Amino acid sequence: MAVTHPTPRNKGKFIGPKPPLKLKHIWAIRTRLQLAGRTRDLALLNLAIDSKLRGCDLVRLTVGDVAPSGSVRERTTVRQRKTSRPVQFELTEQTRQALQQWIGLSGKGASDYLFTGRSSQRPLSTRQYGRMLKTWLQGIGLDPAAFGTHSLRRTKVAMIYRRTGNLRAVQLLLGHTKLESTVRYLGIEVDDAIAIAEEVEV
Repeated sequence: MAVTHPTPRNKGKFIGPKPPLKLKHIWAIRTRLQLAGRTRDLALLNLAIDSKLRGCDLVRLTVGDVAPSGSVRERTTVRQRKTSRPVQFELTEQTRQALQQWIGLSGKGASDYLFTGRSSQRPLSTRQYGRMLKTWLQGIGLDPAAFGTHSLRRTKVAMIYRRTGNLRAVQLLLGHTKLESTVRYLGIEVDDAIAIAEEVEV
């Protein structure tokens, strides 16, 4: 009698860590959003890349987190929900401009969530954020199944690592407590990681 095996739930799906986006992909999405006048989406995309936050932390940011006095800061600090540890991140000029434009257009106050869902009182859900990313990726011809919201969290730190090889800097930017977590997160080869770690003062 032939033995039948159940079909794996992940058959035909991409498994494992989602890769970061390439610079050309980011600029392609930005261009489409700018041409379409998608002010909120552009602000969300830029902030996701600069902040390097998990989706659950990103969607719960308030106006006061980035612009407590009306003007968007160059740097800010937020506390991560997963680890309860504060993490600091920079806001580039283009991100500050996009956020300032979105805040002004939306009329939001300091205590309001930056990005809201159907209810203006509730933050955008991580599921809604994921669906938005899927639409952006489809718009530039990428397979959304190959990427996820963590792809945006990884994008900038992957570029920093490739340019500098500085794992400690990436660890701090991601808010990881252990260097090993950063190694796994970036998908770095062990020999490469050890060689770089030996050169980094911790």
